[in-house]
Amino acid sequence: METLKGNLLVAQSGGPTPVINASLAGVLTTALQFEDEIEEIYGAVNGVEGILTENFIDLAAESQQTVRLLKTTPGAALGSCRYKLKKEQDMARILEVFKAHNIRYFHYIGGNDSQDSSKQIADYCAAQGYEIRVIGVPKTIDNDLVLTDHCPGYGSTIKYIATSVRELACDCESLGRNDLVSIIEVMGRSAGWIAAGASLAKRRGCPEDAPHLVLLPEVPFNREAFVEAVRNVLTTNKHCVVVAAEGLVDVDGNYLGANMAVLDAFGHPRLGGVCEYLKSVVEEAFAGVKTRTCRQGHIQRTASHFASKTDIDEAFMAGATAVKAAVAGESGKMVILVREEKDRYQIKAELAPLEDIANGVKTFPKNWIGENGMTIGFQFAKYAAPLIQGIPQLTDEAGIPKMAILDCIPVEKRCEPHELKK
Repeated sequence: METLKGNLLVAQSGGPTPVINASLAGVLTTALQFEDEIEEIYGAVNGVEGILTENFIDLAAESQQTVRLLKTTPGAALGSCRYKLKKEQDMARILEVFKAHNIRYFHYIGGNDSQDSSKQIADYCAAQGYEIRVIGVPKTIDNDLVLTDHCPGYGSTIKYIATSVRELACDCESLGRNDLVSIIEVMGRSAGWIAAGASLAKRRGCPEDAPHLVLLPEVPFNREAFVEAVRNVLTTNKHCVVVAAEGLVDVDGNYLGANMAVLDAFGHPRLGGVCEYLKSVVEEAFAGVKTRTCRQGHIQRTASHFASKTDIDEAFMAGATAVKAAVAGESGKMVILVREEKDRYQIKAELAPLEDIANGVKTFPKNWIGENGMTIGFQFAKYAAPLIQGIPQLTDEAGIPKMAILDCIPVEKRCEPHELKK
């Protein structure tokens, strides 16, 4: 295959993860190794918005120390967005910018919606006869991308969630007298992978450990069954810990905690409020029972100080694999993680077509859910335990982990100014 020579552009999109910047480090570190194919390495500020506004920074100018720190820095170092591409007007602009900067390699680090954008860009450029290689890099704490065994960011998030649940249980154990219910709300719009991750807090052979009940979007909420389950837990335990996904729905599919009047660019309602709803259910059903709520909120996707080293390494590998695949001639695909069928946990990186991934949702397996719909089976622990292993070595700064801060040296603009139309 003839060598494609040009510049590389990388961008980040959607909700950040504890390891999204490890993937960025993987892209940057690997791109520097292909001097014959990749001339310049640019980062688009705030995802596709940065492409449309031609807001690029020179990533090759960043120091090696900064690149190393990226692996343990939360948030999206390049800035993120939730911008839905408008078909013709945005695509024509993107191609104009790509041509002006000779962008021949593009990597979008993101989840379902982001990979849909990657597909649109790849298809449009191909239709216009512009040669570019587009390889998506997976990212989402929700773990709901199809085809991949798991998603970078998920392992670190459930490690933090499970640890928080175990720590909270110690507090509840010291205060409870069969009269305390603690409700923890975690992220998860359409799939219960994060909520299920809380079950890793249980010690092997200790069913009495928290979390006692786990509520997933895959199981419609049944008020009577929930109340009975809480009653059963309080009969034998000092306290009851409930973990609920923010995307919990009723039997009609309506979100129990959502502001349906506020939608993002992709039509998703703003979630949050499940824990307060469940609190009202408990207080109405039980007299004299104390109820506490805890919304993990955005902190569950920022805890890089307690990230999984396995997750960091795999996120870096995903970014590196994307660059190698593009240089080798692949395009219109996303990196996926494939678990090898061996006694010892091993993962290899492969590719899958973007068209098979974009906008899909991998829900939590029904056969991994207990008969009452509120407990998690042993199959999940076998699947998830390897993903949370290892603790990263942090760079200390006055007792606090040091974070990477990009120099953000701007790349000169070559196109006419463009105004975003949201």
